[in-house]
Amino acid sequence: ILNYDIMARFRRRTCIILLLFILFICSIMMALKTLRPDRAGFGDPFGLGLLPELQQRAVLLDSKQNSLNRVQADTVTRVSNFHSIAVNTMKASMSPVNKLEDELSSPNYNFHIFYYSWFGNPQFDGKYIHWNHPLLPHWDPKIANNYPKGRHNPPEDIGANFYPELGSYSSKDPSVIEAHMKQMRSASTGVIVLSWYPPGMADENGEPTDDLVPVILDYAHKYNLKVTFHIEPYKDRDDRSMYHNVKYIIDKYGGHPAFYRHKTSTGRLLPMFYVYDSYVTIPEIWANLLTVSGSQTIRNTPYDALFIALLVEERHKHDIHRSGFDGMYTYFATNGFSYGSSHHNWASLKAFCDSNNLMFIPSVGPGYIDTSIRPWNNHNTRNRVNGKYYETAFSAALLVRPEIISITSFNEWHEGTQIEKAVPKRTGQVVYLDYKPHKPSVYLELTQKWSEKYRKEQEQWLM
Repeated sequence: ILNYDIMARFRRRTCIILLLFILFICSIMMALKTLRPDRAGFGDPFGLGLLPELQQRAVLLDSKQNSLNRVQADTVTRVSNFHSIAVNTMKASMSPVNKLEDELSSPNYNFHIFYYSWFGNPQFDGKYIHWNHPLLPHWDPKIANNYPKGRHNPPEDIGANFYPELGSYSSKDPSVIEAHMKQMRSASTGVIVLSWYPPGMADENGEPTDDLVPVILDYAHKYNLKVTFHIEPYKDRDDRSMYHNVKYIIDKYGGHPAFYRHKTSTGRLLPMFYVYDSYVTIPEIWANLLTVSGSQTIRNTPYDALFIALLVEERHKHDIHRSGFDGMYTYFATNGFSYGSSHHNWASLKAFCDSNNLMFIPSVGPGYIDTSIRPWNNHNTRNRVNGKYYETAFSAALLVRPEIISITSFNEWHEGTQIEKAVPKRTGQVVYLDYKPHKPSVYLELTQKWSEKYRKEQEQWLM
């Protein structure tokens, strides 16, 4: 009887252990199944989303095949299908958020960077856009006759003095958008200042890009970046059209988690709009929109925001104040080109802003060269001096203790102000400038360095 009881207990224990083991195996299988992408089928690499490099190559192949199909379709079909294609690509390429946060510097939402989404190539757009920029003639015909005319012929000959690591890319290519977001995040910038024209409008060398905004917002959110808008001087821009367009932007994009809102000293969270070439509109027109008593006022409405004007000449500071703007920025990356872009004037501009309750946002840049599109403009070239010019600009900006610093630019290739990765290239008669002896990411790394320095110094200012 004793032996029988022992054997019975042993069998029960063995059955329980066996049952627990089977349950453990089942749970492991279920967990592995949840890691497999929903879209995976036979031949689709297991765990694709967990291998960023493999995933990036696969996404690039997918996007290239999609682009070939789109080029054969008409323009309307291409535009209407783009957002869904890009969103699906983004979902397929999502890396674990925690992994991204571990790998990249934390975003600095007081570092704003100007970004252009106006580039195109035949693969995604049916033709080259902006890379084939024309050579702009000098306004004096006698001088103009001394310089070449025509336009650039991509992909070997582009409208830039440097050559991008990504080649003559399309701003619609999801893999390009993702690479840009990762570069901006690695530089510890926090807010993308997106060049913007109203729907159906564009600069004279480009195509409308408003349809791309939702995709840029989605990718920015993936990298914990925010997006604000750089309103360009579109045709017939005035108080009424600005009211309409600000309303359009806030209604359409204001609910997106990547839409930027700035916390004011009074605790309000408000959208922010940079207004390029604001000085071409007289202060009385702006005052209609930007002052409480204006006939077209946007103040104290659901569409109220912070409006930042471009300051070029010293007298503009009084016009900006009279117009009802909330602040000013200097944009140009050429120290000495204008009153606003001259570093030695920033202290007096900051003092003026402080005394008139305005924000002063200095713009720093790594250098300037636009002779690929303005061959007569050598006198405004600013040599990068292997990064020293950029660091000097940051140092000058920090001296005035600004609430925000803007960076000109991430990818304004025509004017040579980009911090995007560039590579050495020689083709035919063209030898492009490069970042040597440093690597292609040097200006991203310098931006990250000064972002951290700014954060530390800001802590001291607030003490």
